[in-house]
Amino acid sequence: MTKLKLLDTVATLNPVPIERLTLLEADKAGIESLPRGQVGTIVEVYEEGEDCHYLVEFADTQGCEYAMATLKAEELLALHYDLAVA
Repeated sequence: MTKLKLLDTVATLNPVPIERLTLLEADKAGIESLPRGQVGTIVEVYEEGEDCHYLVEFADTQGCEYAMATLKAEELLALHYDLAVA
């Protein structure tokens, strides 16, 4: 698996429950989870040996950040704008 890196655009593979989120917008406080497929940006990489966790920022279409979560690589799918050969 290709290692994710800072500023990669990713999508969640599973819902992320509210307990794992830091919400930054009061109007989002009623959500129970972020849905599968929610798109975010990696803003920090935490490496501990071979284990990596990623701080992912979720923002709306206007660029306003509304939530953050620390997720594992297996919880994320890297999104590509250019052709990437597997």
